[in-house]
Amino acid sequence: MTYNFFATVSRMKYIDRWALMRNAREENLSEHSLEVSMIAHALCVIGNVRYGRHLDEKKAALIGIYHDASEIITGDMPTPVKYYNDDIRTAYKAVEKIAEDKLLAKLPEDLRPAFTEIFKGNGVPEEEKGNEQYLRRLVKAADKLSALIKCIEEEGSGNTEFRTAKASTLAALEKMAEELPEVGDFMREFLPPYGHTLDELEQGE
Repeated sequence: MTYNFFATVSRMKYIDRWALMRNAREENLSEHSLEVSMIAHALCVIGNVRYGRHLDEKKAALIGIYHDASEIITGDMPTPVKYYNDDIRTAYKAVEKIAEDKLLAKLPEDLRPAFTEIFKGNGVPEEEKGNEQYLRRLVKAADKLSALIKCIEEEGSGNTEFRTAKASTLAALEKMAEELPEVGDFMREFLPPYGHTLDELEQGE
């Protein structure tokens, strides 16, 4: 018997983001997920090294890889639509859950629990749930950071289309940083070089 999970997940590269916006460069879901994965890993490392947390940074990276996998089925719903009001947000969450369940059903039954834990956090021991919740908040912050980086890059290409998205995303991240100091550290130390040319990045070392 064959299973369709990985063949389906591989289609992330066909899902374009920012569909309502004029893009200087298109971004697909695979690119975004890789960036979120790397940033989520970094946020957890910062938390462990600087703030004495006990976060599983490798798990954060995995969650980042799959965090938007349901969009293979649903497509990328633009943020202004997704969060227009509570009814739409609740309805989209329900659709997202159905899409995730449909994806997980494409796995062999014996492998499914390992991936269900990545997608949903099921099976986490009670004593680790606090860490798990914090880790997933950092993955959400990584998602926002990736969005801000996209806005910075578009702005650097002379595209003003992302101006308001940049302002609202930056405001959301600054609010997150009040409770997640790892986010503030990343923004201060790693965000400024984004948008620089390769020569500028080399000279800055």
